[in-house]
Amino acid sequence: MAVVLAGENAKEWSYRGEGAVNLVLAYSGESPSFVGKVLRIQKVPRNVSECENGHSGLTRLECHLWRNVNELVSAPSREIADHIFVRLVMCPLLGSRYVDAGIRIPVSREFLEAVEKNVLHQRPSWRVDAAKVNLLSDSAMLISDHSVFPHGTLKEEFCLSVEIKPKCGFLPHSKFIAESNAVKRRITRFRMHQALKSHQGKISYISGYDPLDFFSGSKDRLHKAIRDLFMTPQNNFRVFLNGCLILGGLGGVADTTSSKVGQAFDDALKDKILAGEGMRTECFLELVSEAVLSSGLPAQILEVQKLDNFDIEGAIHAYYDVVSQPCKICKELGDHLSKRFTALHSMSMEDSLKIVRDYLIAATAKDLSMMISFRPRIDGNRESPYSFVSLKSTNQNFDYKASCIDLDLKPLERMKYYYELDQKIVSCYKDGES
Repeated sequence: MAVVLAGENAKEWSYRGEGAVNLVLAYSGESPSFVGKVLRIQKVPRNVSECENGHSGLTRLECHLWRNVNELVSAPSREIADHIFVRLVMCPLLGSRYVDAGIRIPVSREFLEAVEKNVLHQRPSWRVDAAKVNLLSDSAMLISDHSVFPHGTLKEEFCLSVEIKPKCGFLPHSKFIAESNAVKRRITRFRMHQALKSHQGKISYISGYDPLDFFSGSKDRLHKAIRDLFMTPQNNFRVFLNGCLILGGLGGVADTTSSKVGQAFDDALKDKILAGEGMRTECFLELVSEAVLSSGLPAQILEVQKLDNFDIEGAIHAYYDVVSQPCKICKELGDHLSKRFTALHSMSMEDSLKIVRDYLIAATAKDLSMMISFRPRIDGNRESPYSFVSLKSTNQNFDYKASCIDLDLKPLERMKYYYELDQKIVSCYKDGES
């Protein structure tokens, strides 16, 4: 795609949301090249100077880590490295039917400056304080808008989409987990992290959601998980109607679904879910559960998450071997306690590299989002290229598509952050139990 997005094009892109790394913009213009697409624009922390924030690919140590993926190692910028990682690493693991790696398109500095100005008032204040648009980027990622279907729909049709961030779906059993942290083997990371977030004042309500329910393969448990996500969406559950947000936070956190919010959501489903007032929401959540179960996607995601065989308490030791530094964890533990990690530090460099690579791939899978989109299947059309699901309670049939998004490469240096956060989460939870 030869077109370069210029300053005057910024008005055709509207704020859809954001994560820690990217702004997401939805296209509202009429160009056939962009209809049904979203644009992911890289952000940079505000405490990083402009001369540092772009145009560097992998670090020297990351090139060592990913040396078996030649195209990734030779990436000229971090943005391109992220794209290659999705295409060559995550896509084969999750399945090409679930992942759109997208294409990179050139953007001008004027476009980025205009975008930053246009969306400023829509961004959550804490996101604004943390990061800004990376004005040194010369490209952005164009991918399918998974909240709509790619082709024009009939006038009577609509598209309902749900975005779910399911988080880590298994309990770790690594022998390298300290006995003092044995709680990790029985309480999910998500539930423990909720306690820390509540303690820090980041959330007002503890979510009842349990990722083990979501990944259980049980229809009843999955439906409970979807209901719990609906009741406390936080940044883990959002619903769109024809690409417009109707439930959840726009780039921020929607703590809880109040009765007023719930009523507005139920009203928004009128004529879409053919049930009586007050029943439409429950029927929609049933539809989501049916599609998630039918898609088989949770099992695929869980398989990739389980590449983390060692837990961060084991993988951090491999990290220090990879970066050729004395292990700070062993030093803090002292000679007696650090002996249990001798086997890890005695591994070959290839084995250490694999442990760290697998941990970072699993970290991406633990932090991804699922998009499930629905449109009515008109007149029993059986030529649709999409899967379909029946909502028996309303006698409706829907096409649906399932996708994975937010699949960025995690920086090697983040291993230290993961370890520190893990210890903080466990410590906070144990303090609450005592």
